[in-house]
Amino acid sequence: MTRRGALRTAGALGAGLLAAGTATPAAQATPRPVGAPLVPPGQISIQLWTMRAALQGDPGFDESLRALARTGYPKVEQALGYFGRTAAELRAFYDSIGISATSSHDGISDSEKSLQTKIDNARTLGQSFLVVPYLDSPHRDDWKRWAEQMNHEAEVARAAGLRYGYHNHAHEFTTDLGGATPWQVLTSELDPALVHLELDLYWAVRGGIESGRGAGDPEGFAIDVIRSAPQPVLQYHVKDRHPEDGDMADLGTGHIDFARIFRAHAVLEYIVENDTPDVTPQQTAEVGYRYLRALSI
Repeated sequence: MTRRGALRTAGALGAGLLAAGTATPAAQATPRPVGAPLVPPGQISIQLWTMRAALQGDPGFDESLRALARTGYPKVEQALGYFGRTAAELRAFYDSIGISATSSHDGISDSEKSLQTKIDNARTLGQSFLVVPYLDSPHRDDWKRWAEQMNHEAEVARAAGLRYGYHNHAHEFTTDLGGATPWQVLTSELDPALVHLELDLYWAVRGGIESGRGAGDPEGFAIDVIRSAPQPVLQYHVKDRHPEDGDMADLGTGHIDFARIFRAHAVLEYIVENDTPDVTPQQTAEVGYRYLRALSI
């Protein structure tokens, strides 16, 4: 364990993880009393990319998922495939340990057949969401073409009872496409009746800082991104940012004021993520879950 990793972990495990405010989150049907969880426990998830070292090594997929269930996670977001199982077999395993796979990261399909397979597998797993995880190009026409394809896939997914979304990184806010950013092109082209946004808060904050538009108030930049997008923001990726070097950090050990963002806009899923866990993937998962549970109105 590095000294910085130890300090980050100690910070997350300490008392007083974050104080929360009093606004009613937009995604809630009715106001919740002061002291109620800011993040409803049933809406906490984790992106399995965070766990990849453990899933692919020691202790392996099955035991890592059982550990997530013991920690309290009710759901996960799929990544990295099915680890030797079919979708039906994976669903049976998840059911046996009390976890639901409610979302997945899947690239744009290269054919109608692969799109249908993606949708069929998602329905077998019991998912609510399909999310495109990454796109990048310096050419505006590529982003417009991708938006058109995503609109089509989202329409097919909607007919199957699934919501279809897009997950950002920082470059959508920093790349110049000749007078517009990829984010501006995408959000002007994606059909808000079909496509939602899974906003990665680390990357949005980083995009605001690197572009200069959110350097003085990165959380305010993220909130402006949410409020100005035509598409609804239904999911968050929640990972922290170390202020010294901009690295990803376990929740509560960086500088991002998540409570401020959550009070401004509530979502259906709060998905813990850290691409580079500070100590171990399981510790990142435990710290993240406790951090979100500790936030209160």
